[in-house]
Amino acid sequence: MKGSAPHATTPACMRLAGELRELRARTGLSLAVLAERTPYSKSSWDRYLNGKQLAPRQAVEALCALATEPPGRLMALWDLADLEWSGRARSAAPSVIAKETARPRNHRPGNRAATADRAEQRPRKRTTVGRRGAVIAAACAVAVGVAAAVWAAVLPDAGAGDPVRQAALSAPPSPGCRARGCAGKDPGLMGCGNPTQVRALGAPRRTSTGAWTEIRYNPACDAAWARVWHTHIGDALEVSAPGGKPQRAEVADKYDAEGYLFTPMIDGSDLTGLRVCFEPGGGGGPECFRR
Repeated sequence: MKGSAPHATTPACMRLAGELRELRARTGLSLAVLAERTPYSKSSWDRYLNGKQLAPRQAVEALCALATEPPGRLMALWDLADLEWSGRARSAAPSVIAKETARPRNHRPGNRAATADRAEQRPRKRTTVGRRGAVIAAACAVAVGVAAAVWAAVLPDAGAGDPVRQAALSAPPSPGCRARGCAGKDPGLMGCGNPTQVRALGAPRRTSTGAWTEIRYNPACDAAWARVWHTHIGDALEVSAPGGKPQRAEVADKYDAEGYLFTPMIDGSDLTGLRVCFEPGGGGGPECFRR
């Protein structure tokens, strides 16, 4: 278990927590469902997403898998966050300097022993300074090298000159279902939520509570679903089409309320009569609209 709080505001740690929140929003999974599908508890996920505790590497890999996100970029960011969180990135050079600059206590003016000792120490002192400089330089080189390598992997435009890497990053994953086979399944888990393939069916609709709803469709999966944002705990969203089972999602916690919440998918081969209904958790009737 990683420590908490002291280094949570360092840049890489903050960015990693933000990236994890975005991945969780993409999956549309509540903390309770994340706890069911991973070895980590609901309270652990709460700390990881809030940046109160550095998520274990395996937790980041698990969330990437759930969000169908290639793990390379997040793993590189985790490496840098781990250096920041543990303090290893800044502790090496000061400790070396403190150790190497310690001086004997008998160096007092007018003391013959001290004078002789200084004479004997001069060549050693120069050697020590040289060694100290070499150690510090090596430590700095390692830190700079690690940071440069990690940020090169993390930044979006890194490796722009590598056509093979760019092709791998830009190629969308193959969907895991199609049409009727997608009904009731999670768009993120099935590879249907890829933003390069998804399009909105019509303009977003604003509800009386201030929440916004939108219909999403992926032609590669031939499936549709709805999403909602600016919600409150207890709100619910349902999408349906004639001849198919309605699919529903409920705002279960603050993370659902802070990000996008997605319904499971419906068969998108015939979207005639598709309907979306928003139900406010604070009471009141459902607000429905058709495509």
